[in-house]
Amino acid sequence: MIRFLIHFSILLAILIAFVRCNNGGTDPVEPPIPEVPEQNINDNVTPNDFLSDVKYKQLVIEAVYLDGQQLDSLSIYKLVSFLDERIHKPKGIQLFYKPIPKTGKTSYSLEDLKTIEASYREKLTNDTLLTAWIFITNGDYAGNSADEKKLGLAYGASSFALFKKTIQEYSGGENQPTTHNVETTVLKHEFGHLFGLVNNGTPMINNHLDSIHSSNHCSNPRCLMYYAAETNNFSSTFSTNSTPALRSDCIEDLRNNGGK
Repeated sequence: MIRFLIHFSILLAILIAFVRCNNGGTDPVEPPIPEVPEQNINDNVTPNDFLSDVKYKQLVIEAVYLDGQQLDSLSIYKLVSFLDERIHKPKGIQLFYKPIPKTGKTSYSLEDLKTIEASYREKLTNDTLLTAWIFITNGDYAGNSADEKKLGLAYGASSFALFKKTIQEYSGGENQPTTHNVETTVLKHEFGHLFGLVNNGTPMINNHLDSIHSSNHCSNPRCLMYYAAETNNFSSTFSTNSTPALRSDCIEDLRNNGGK
């Protein structure tokens, strides 16, 4: 019954957002851009808040996109199915989806991401409601290096960005994974970081922290939380025909911190 309510809520929220986007054919109204906030929004949210139902019985996800860079509908379905498998939210999971005005940027720094969130995020966590924010960009991450390009970035306790332009550049071609598979993987991976993986708010039962690559990732190269799942090294690491799953060490950590 809960699973049905979750899926129905997603379809209803997406329909509402779609109607709003097409009402009169007008572009979204751009509010004033604020200063870069001193602290991340929802900075007091913990991984246990996402994983358990001790404090919050429901999760509301606010996803915004630029320049037609909408999420694939199947990616949304698989993301919420993944969340339903791992977190306790008996009152359901809802995803609200809307466009925001063009920014004129081709790349986004961490400060840019925080500023845009501060300007457009409407749904904030309160005493009874837990919220998360996803920004689907039309550009690259400004912190990319020559050897490694970010596909996604979790930068706050309840916030992450998905760099869809970069995802499209490294997927969908010959001998490359499908864009859908990469997009779905990055969405799940970044939520994994919000859940405190790896060793970033959710303690490890066994040591599986990757000491070679970037921090807070799993050392298992087959795991969803391996560093390559959010970089352009995706296709050289994972199968082109499927999305990687969480492996036993990560699952045990989540369960030990209130998850499923």
